[in-house]
Amino acid sequence: MSAAGPLRVALVAGPMYDHLYDQLPDVFASGAVEVVVRADHPTLNRRVAEMLAAGERIDVLATHSKYAPSQAAWLRPLDDLLDPAVVGGLAPGAVGLCRVGGVLRCAPRLIDVRVLWSRADRLPTPPDTWAELLASDAVLGFTGRESGAFGMFFELVAGAGGRLFDDELRPTFVSDAAIEAVVTMQRLAARAPGELPGWHYDDVDRALLEGEVDMAAAWPGGWGAIRDSALADVLVPSAYPAGPVRRVSYSGCHAWAVPTTCGDVVGAVELVERLLGAQAQSIDASGGSMCANTAALAAVEPQGAIDGQRLAITRATIAEAMITYPSLARFPAIEDAAWSAIQQALRGIIDARSAVRVMQVAAAHVLA
Repeated sequence: MSAAGPLRVALVAGPMYDHLYDQLPDVFASGAVEVVVRADHPTLNRRVAEMLAAGERIDVLATHSKYAPSQAAWLRPLDDLLDPAVVGGLAPGAVGLCRVGGVLRCAPRLIDVRVLWSRADRLPTPPDTWAELLASDAVLGFTGRESGAFGMFFELVAGAGGRLFDDELRPTFVSDAAIEAVVTMQRLAARAPGELPGWHYDDVDRALLEGEVDMAAAWPGGWGAIRDSALADVLVPSAYPAGPVRRVSYSGCHAWAVPTTCGDVVGAVELVERLLGAQAQSIDASGGSMCANTAALAAVEPQGAIDGQRLAITRATIAEAMITYPSLARFPAIEDAAWSAIQQALRGIIDARSAVRVMQVAAAHVLA
């Protein structure tokens, strides 16, 4: 413990993150840190924004590469704080995602891309494309709100060769690709449980593992629950469905940051470097997550044939299919407006064309 007292940390919570905190008791249960926030990411972002705007001390912050641009004014540059050897041990692509305007505002913990999990007893051959999925009667579970809903929309648009922003970062939501993306989500939701428009990631995972849906995409950290579930013998991994132009998976990095309100920079940097080191990153990887530490990830041994397939598919997706949002400081506001419009379309309140127009108007207003 430093002279400044315990480090005040804000953590993202959830099954794929919590096991790290549980397995580092000398850090998280020793009095060395004080956990001031521990919540799902949307809740974490809202609470942290309030705290940082008020100048409240946070020493280490769990963030995400897609949210870092909106938090950049509160995040210390890490290029001159972190040991270059520590940063050099992380996946270069992940480090790149964590730069805002060329400045490293956070350091990558986990690389997120999704794998499709299907029930082999219901679907002997999982669909390889969105068109094949639509032509079948298979039930796909997916998130109907927040970042998951907007992320799926983004994947469908990009997979069809469309764009949400032009080269000048002006919104271009109104397109045939965007309208068709919403229609696709509506058609898939219509054959799923009626509660789907309200589902978040944990609800999708539960629906898959309780047999309510035939397939669902899962983040790498969901592997532990799949492996240990009653359906482990029938769930098989495959690549995320391809669009008519390309196969994509919206991606990003959970990351660690040091806010400008930090009261112990030396202690915060020491903690971040430890959390990026081989021991902590191996704990993350043991739960199925794709940790950013390349040595820790390379040391992961597949736990059987299915896990070997999962790792191979995930690594190929990282190498070939990652897409991410442009670096926009007001991105969270755009995402909130967009997923709300998508959810209204899934509930049948508005049609696909109207949803896309709402997104365009909202994005233009936010960026004006």
